[in-house]
Amino acid sequence: MTRVYSKSWKGLAAALGMCVILSACSTPEASEPQEITPDNFMDTLMKGSKENIYKQMSPELQGIISLDEFKSTADSFMEGVTSWNKVTEVKLNKLVDVSWKDQTGTKGIQASFTEDHQIAGLLIQPLERHDATDKALTKTTFQFPLKGEWFVFWGGNDVLSNYHYAHETQRYALDIIRTQDASSYQGDGKDNEDYYAFGEPLYAAADGKVVEVKNDIPDNTPGVMNAEAPEGNVVVIDHGNGEHSITAHIKQGSVAVKKGEHVKQGELIGHLGNSGNSSEAHLHFQVSDGPDIFTSRSLPIRWADQSQSLTRGNSFHGLPE
Repeated sequence: MTRVYSKSWKGLAAALGMCVILSACSTPEASEPQEITPDNFMDTLMKGSKENIYKQMSPELQGIISLDEFKSTADSFMEGVTSWNKVTEVKLNKLVDVSWKDQTGTKGIQASFTEDHQIAGLLIQPLERHDATDKALTKTTFQFPLKGEWFVFWGGNDVLSNYHYAHETQRYALDIIRTQDASSYQGDGKDNEDYYAFGEPLYAAADGKVVEVKNDIPDNTPGVMNAEAPEGNVVVIDHGNGEHSITAHIKQGSVAVKKGEHVKQGELIGHLGNSGNSSEAHLHFQVSDGPDIFTSRSLPIRWADQSQSLTRGNSFHGLPE
C-alpha cells in the first residue's frame, strides 16, 4: 500500500502514510500564524499563506520540493478553480487523510496530517475518468472473499480514492484492511501478528478453476516491502467469461488450493498475509481479463451485495461469520 510520485504538479507528493511526529509543540501566541488543519487547509491554499502551509510540511516533503516550487505549482494548479468539495476523510493509525475535488471534478488534492497537524503527505494532480470501463461490470457475480467487517483502504473510480486507478492493469483493484478504534493494528505494530487482518481466512469469490498459485514467499516485516515479487503469494482463479480473480499478499504457506483444481464460491483458498510489495497485512483483490496481474486489464466487479460501497474510507461486511 505505497504510492510513488514525481515532483511535477501531475504528481507532487510523498508517500501517504508517512508519519513524522513533531518532537514538541507549544501554545501559539496570538501573533503567530494560524495553524493549518484539515478544516482550513483548502481555504489557506486558495486565499491564505502558502508559506504557512509549507512550514507545516514534514522534512521529507520539504526535501522533495522547495517553497518556491510549491508556490508556483499550487498557483498554476489553482487557475480556473472556484471551489473545492471534500470527497474523502480517513482517520487511521494516527493520521487524517483528506481529499478534495474542484468544481469540475477534473482536479484533485489530497493531504495527510499527523495528530499534531504536521503535513506528512500531499498529492496535487489532475483527475482522469474512464467512464466506458467504469460501468462495464463483470458478467460473473462475486462474493467478497473475507468474513466479517472490513475497511476499504484503497478503492473507487479516481486516484484520490484508489491509487490503482491510474494503471489499467489494476484500475479497479481493492486494498482491504481490518480496523479497530481507527487503527489497523494493536501494540506497536512491529509484528505481523499485531495487525487485525493478518491470518484471516480467504475464500473463493466465485466458482472457477485455479490457474496460478504462489505459496513460498516470506511475509514481510511490517514496513519493509518485497518489490522483487510484488503480488507476493497469490491465487488466481479463472471464472470463465474471460474473468480471473487475483487474490494477492497471501500468508506464506497458507494457500489451501492447487493449480488445476476446481473450487466453489466460499471455499477456503488461504489466509491473509503480508507478502510481496506490501507494507502491512492487507488483501489486494481484483478481477482481470487475464491471469497475469501485470499485463491483463482490471475489470470493475459485480458484487452480489450491491448495497455496500467498496470505496475508500468505508467499512463493509463480507461473508457471514
